[in-house]
Amino acid sequence: MADTFASLVETFKNIGVSKAYGSPVQLGGEEVIPVALVSFGFGGGGEPGQEGASGGGGGGMVLPLGVYRSLEGQVMFRPNTVVVLACLVPVISAVGAAVRKAIRAAKS
Repeated sequence: MADTFASLVETFKNIGVSKAYGSPVQLGGEEVIPVALVSFGFGGGGEPGQEGASGGGGGGMVLPLGVYRSLEGQVMFRPNTVVVLACLVPVISAVGAAVRKAIRAAKS
């Protein structure tokens, strides 16, 4: 188990800001820097007192949030509207449920 964990640490030690911000790209006369939300996690465990009884797993996700673009000295962020709308669905659902409960409470 310790060897597996050491292997994971070695593999993922360079993940950080470099994965959230991509390399600058020249596109149509302007410089574009892609931006993403990067998240990952790992876990593991074992049975106490039993040799070799262990397990683990992991996973991750990447959401392309948008790009920073530089044109004639001006830098601005252009969001990826599809991802922004997809991320807003749970927020809108939660707000709608809270408003519905508040209206029911006010009526009674």
